[in-house]
Amino acid sequence: MDSSSCWIKTLPCETAVEAGLRFGDIGTHTSRTIMLKELTELFALLPVDAAREEYATVVVNENLLGKPTTATRKLTYQRLSELYGLDAKIPIFRILRRLWELDEKGKPLLAVLCALGRDPLLRATASTVLSLGIGEELVRQVYLGDIKQATGERFNDSTLDAVARNSGSSWTQSGHLEGRVRKIRMTVEPTPYSVALALWLGSLFSLTGEELFKTPWVKVLDSDQHELQELTLRAKQLRLVDANIGGGIIEINPSCIDLKMEVR
Repeated sequence: MDSSSCWIKTLPCETAVEAGLRFGDIGTHTSRTIMLKELTELFALLPVDAAREEYATVVVNENLLGKPTTATRKLTYQRLSELYGLDAKIPIFRILRRLWELDEKGKPLLAVLCALGRDPLLRATASTVLSLGIGEELVRQVYLGDIKQATGERFNDSTLDAVARNSGSSWTQSGHLEGRVRKIRMTVEPTPYSVALALWLGSLFSLTGEELFKTPWVKVLDSDQHELQELTLRAKQLRLVDANIGGGIIEINPSCIDLKMEVR
């Protein structure tokens, strides 16, 4: 498979689906952003090994995220579940939850990588944002046109506008854009943890070795191959990946990022 195709892949890949990635025509960004603030608050309230039911209790029953109505609480839980899983049985969530506790600096990148895996609509916006030059403005009409081209005829203008607005906010929360009205492309700074997650996402599509440095997931990290190699070796030291890089050899196995892989 061409590594660039997994960005906009519409047919489910069995390994990716089993890992918790989502495919199809719908997506959370018709009504919400990546909800980084809510996710951060929620994870601070519960231990790493919390059960799915505990997340529902905290958000819906106890309202510890401070939502004004029962309907809003339920919708918040639903949207967070769509974006992240909120279930340790789902590998991508299990990995996110593990890395979240280890990587204070990289939380926005961890969140957007997971959300990209689970929201086809956010994936549909990625190429436009990530292809901008640093300091370049995201032109709204161009952005809307690109989203429409990626999603076809299934959304009316109002929904397209909502997707553009919400995804623009998401890319701002992740650090790729800056500004409230005029969105300017910025550079993000990846961590070994976010690199490990991006490598793992690429591996779900049967990519190996040097191919893993060329995937769209890695493009989210704004780094060249030399930087990626250095961060991968640091991830190896942290026991997040197995890697052999040097002398023209690039061997990478990111499966050990998931501590429960052996029971999957």
